[in-house]
Amino acid sequence: MLDEKIQKANRRKFLLLLALMCAPVIISYTLYILEYKPESTHYGDLIPIVKVSGKGTNQSDNTILRMKDLQGKWVLVTVDSGHCDKACQEKLYFMRQVRLVQGKEKHRIERLWLINDNVVPDVELIKQYEGTFFVNAKESEILSFIETEETQTKHIYLIDPIGNLMMRFPENVNGTKMGQDIKRLLHVSQLEH
Repeated sequence: MLDEKIQKANRRKFLLLLALMCAPVIISYTLYILEYKPESTHYGDLIPIVKVSGKGTNQSDNTILRMKDLQGKWVLVTVDSGHCDKACQEKLYFMRQVRLVQGKEKHRIERLWLINDNVVPDVELIKQYEGTFFVNAKESEILSFIETEETQTKHIYLIDPIGNLMMRFPENVNGTKMGQDIKRLLHVSQLEH
């Protein structure tokens, strides 16, 4: 009688252990079959990865800037006319602020304005956003890597430290959410600078 009770108790323990071990597999298959996808935590849109190459003329000192010169850094990119309307200035502002709020990690971020025409930006604008690379890319292949001409000027893009265009931020960008995305990327990035 005592043996039977021990066997039943052992059988229950075994079945309980078996159920606990199988539960994760059963739950994962159920979620897969039901096509459950958790909400993403990033604000920017991940886009198909494209290796960006090419060169352009740096407006501030008339030197050639090659995209490979920026490797090892995260690069915030905007594309606009040298006339730089209100939307353009807003993008430049957010790029600067997002870099500044990264604190001691800000040296890992560069800002790049690809000017898609031959208009030289206003001197005051260049002073206001000092540290940004103002690059005339009208005749450059760089622009061919950044989506279509119609959408290029609507977004701020992000290039990773190995030179891949990998993310774009929505139109009328929310600077706080953009800054959080960049902070998260800097934190998880294992690439040395």
